[in-house]
Amino acid sequence: MRKMVLVVAVLMMAGCGEDKGVGAQKPQPAVASVPATAAGPQWDVEVRGETPQAVSDLSGWLIEHSFVPNVVKENGTVRILVGPFGSKVEAEARQAEITAALTRAKKMNIESLVVEHPTVQ
Repeated sequence: MRKMVLVVAVLMMAGCGEDKGVGAQKPQPAVASVPATAAGPQWDVEVRGETPQAVSDLSGWLIEHSFVPNVVKENGTVRILVGPFGSKVEAEARQAEITAALTRAKKMNIESLVVEHPTVQ
């Protein structure tokens, strides 16, 4: 056990002072950029069932199939949204992927719609 501790200590010390050469420079810290707000509207894909299905069941199924849902409560109704996306084309592409996954899983009476991202006021 002592030999192993000694070997680990030697290996750690071997790396000390490596970058203290004449030409070595300190790495510059990365500048954290603040994400710019989108100038245009953002889009989501709303997934909802024809029959009242438990939100946890549908959102769990989406997570299992690599779709990240956001559960939003608006005016007393619960909505499951996937997104937001920067353009309507991106949202429509994701809608097609969700629809294909629903078809493969033989999930019926579940629809997906492209909707404008709700704004927070």
